Amino acid sequence: MAAHVLDQPSRERGASPRAGAVLRPLTRRQIADRLEELGEVYTHCSAGGDEARGCFQRRLLTAVRHPGFALLLAQNTDPVGLAYGFPVRAEGCAGDGIGAYLPAGLYQLAAKGRLFAIPETVVPPEAYRQYQGRDWNLARRLQKRLLDDHDAALGVTLVRRDDTGTLDALRSWGWRCVPPSGTAGQPPALCRALVLSP
Repeated sequence: MAAHVLDQPSRERGASPRAGAVLRPLTRRQIADRLEELGEVYTHCSAGGDEARGCFQRRLLTAVRHPGFALLLAQNTDPVGLAYGFPVRAEGCAGDGIGAYLPAGLYQLAAKGRLFAIPETVVPPEAYRQYQGRDWNLARRLQKRLLDDHDAALGVTLVRRDDTGTLDALRSWGWRCVPPSGTAGQPPALCRALVLSP
């Protein structure tokens, strides 16, 4: 007599976090060709509208002009995230932008081409909330790959002082705050700089 075993009810399961998305670099030409798609990735990840997407696309088009610019796109069947950056140039360190927020000790890394700015990491909300400390977290993978691909000793980014959500996420991904470079008695800077070791 044969016994009939009932099938176990199937459980919905997502992809293993270890399987992860494939990371691939895009050329400047591919970025120009896929600008609308990259804007959609930003909109999906940030839940922003058309105005937010337009601002992101303008920031991206400005960043593309930097020498050594690189963008990594994370995708499964569809794009799911991205990060981009460029080497910090020594001649721009003491001026505006990122350099205005860095202590003088980091200028030497910039002079050697080993300081890499990562202005934006665009990932789905779950990357902010789940497995932040794990190497396979999508944001961490994108950032580490950018640094590794460019032989950077440190990554650097800026975050608005009042953006505690982004600051907390960056810290959970391994970023550390840099002591302010201003002098005593000056009002706090609008942004704070953070660094990441590869």
